[in-house]
Amino acid sequence: MALLAGACDLRRAAVLDPKGPVALAERDLLFDAFSVMMIVIVPVIILTLWFAWRYRASNTNAQYAPAWANSAKIDAVVWLIPAAIVIALGVLLWRSTYKLDPYRPLEAAGAPLEVQVVAQDWKWLFIYPEQGIAVVNQLAFPAGRPVSLRITSDTVMNSFYVPQLAGQIYAMAGMQTRLQLLADQPGKFVGRNSQYSGGGYSDQHFEVVSLSAGDFDAWVAKAKQAPGRLDATTYPAQAAKSRAVPITYYSVVEPDLYNRIIDKYRHAGHAHTPSQGQGAGAPARR
Repeated sequence: MALLAGACDLRRAAVLDPKGPVALAERDLLFDAFSVMMIVIVPVIILTLWFAWRYRASNTNAQYAPAWANSAKIDAVVWLIPAAIVIALGVLLWRSTYKLDPYRPLEAAGAPLEVQVVAQDWKWLFIYPEQGIAVVNQLAFPAGRPVSLRITSDTVMNSFYVPQLAGQIYAMAGMQTRLQLLADQPGKFVGRNSQYSGGGYSDQHFEVVSLSAGDFDAWVAKAKQAPGRLDATTYPAQAAKSRAVPITYYSVVEPDLYNRIIDKYRHAGHAHTPSQGQGAGAPARR
């Protein structure tokens, strides 16, 4: 089994190849939980093989003694050890849950880059309010600078996931979730929707690019030269169902568009276009 596993391309196991502090902490948590569980799993596997060998039909020397009373020692091993493992896992996960709270800002030098994320059919829209631009299917940011994501959906429930940088979190219409991520160095990563959302789900990937500070400024300048504009007139066409959408830049974004997308789902029975909303108000937490 070990030899067969060695033939696997570990580069495809993105969760085991973290490129940021959040993903690294999650990988370490996975390894810690796995190690604790092996305390009981390994002995069970060994004893199963040993029992099968010792009490095989051809071994006439093995003693067969079906009549015996309950054993307090066996009961203690069977119940106390698994109970201790469950308690250890519970403490480990409880502490890690607060440490890896997706709403908690990361400790890093400099203010985080704010990005608003909208899940659509079947693509992702990234709005940069500070820069006044928007991009479809590409999330770019400077390496070493924390990124604070505000996430919602303009369709059914989706799940935002960049395995090498952070854990997954749901995107829901009329609600806002948060996620913090940071890349240690420049590089390219793959983001995806890990929640089935219909016919175009298999194509709902997006490119994640971590850039140097200078390259990020050049990227923003490039986006500002794009002819596309995202406002009340153009947004409905942009949000319409489409598959395998290429990276698309918008040099102008209607102010407060993100909040208006959330707002239209909060007024049940009064659906309207994003430009008609009154703002999203306080963000909805998970």
